[in-house]
Amino acid sequence: MRTVEPIRWTPEGVVLLDQRRLPGEVIYLTYTDYRDLAQAIKDMVIRGAPAIGVAAAMGVALGVQRSHAKSLEELRLEFATICETLACTRPTAVDLFWAIARFRRRFDELIEEVAPATATGGVSDSAARLDHIRTSLVDEALNLHQERRDADERIGRFGAELLPKSGRVMTQCNAGALATGGIGTALGVIRMAIEGGYRIEVIVPETRPYLQGARLTAWELHQDHIPLTLITDNMVGHFLKTGGVSAVVVGADRIAGNGDTANKIGTYGIAVLARENKVPFYVATPISTLDLSIASGEQIPIEERSQEEVTHLAGVRISPDVRAAHPAFDVTPARFITAIITERGIARAPFEQSLAALAGTGGHA
Repeated sequence: MRTVEPIRWTPEGVVLLDQRRLPGEVIYLTYTDYRDLAQAIKDMVIRGAPAIGVAAAMGVALGVQRSHAKSLEELRLEFATICETLACTRPTAVDLFWAIARFRRRFDELIEEVAPATATGGVSDSAARLDHIRTSLVDEALNLHQERRDADERIGRFGAELLPKSGRVMTQCNAGALATGGIGTALGVIRMAIEGGYRIEVIVPETRPYLQGARLTAWELHQDHIPLTLITDNMVGHFLKTGGVSAVVVGADRIAGNGDTANKIGTYGIAVLARENKVPFYVATPISTLDLSIASGEQIPIEERSQEEVTHLAGVRISPDVRAAHPAFDVTPARFITAIITERGIARAPFEQSLAALAGTGGHA
């Protein structure tokens, strides 16, 4: 199964595929400073909740690896700044905060491991202990990335069983390899189904205003020779009513304890129209996207992005000089969701019970 690689760790730095340039250009950028990598997350060089989590992990590892700290106390202070800088990039995707919390825990463990030896050792011993922390955090970032890949494949296998053996499946935004660093969540379900012999065509709404569907999902599917039809966002209802769509499968950026799901703006409308037309609506997501610390979607912060992404298209103004709104996400109430597909299994209503059972200690708290 051939998929694109949006992020990778190299000796030179963290390499990102610049998703702003797709599909016209395939450009890779190398980041050697965690602050520049944080800006890349904010500017959507890389996007998609799981991929943002991977980028945050690599950003922390990069910051610590390139640190000039000479003592544990200096490194501890710098580590806090690194984490805070990355945490301030994008507010909605909970994988970002899950990854940073994981690295905070790992850093504390490593400090505990080396602190006694450093207290009794000399300068060279202290340097060796700092190097051990740096190396261990790089290993942790690589492990997290591999876990994302493995989770995508398990999500894909569980989700494929819910899809029709042949027919049309609709998605929204981009929940593919570009968004996760693996085979994708929603697109991973589709990819695993096709690998299993299913004959599926994908209906891809353009996903205005940033056009993740038209630019990214259509590009990914085309690269993999998966049949697709690109539609404008205002065609969704028509195709759900008359287009023979058998299922909708989307990704997620944060899921509350009751199953309310934040995903790219427009997802809520698709879910409502799917219910009206009796089309099952599935959410595919890793356990790390669950935020069981909040009871409902009303508590999910919604990122507001630049008005220019609405008033301009490819740098060209398409509206008069007026005020525009750009909430980057909306929240789909759990009652519109048929099932939530995770790497640990499939959750159905009542989601409070089923998600908690699947999450165990793996959900974000």
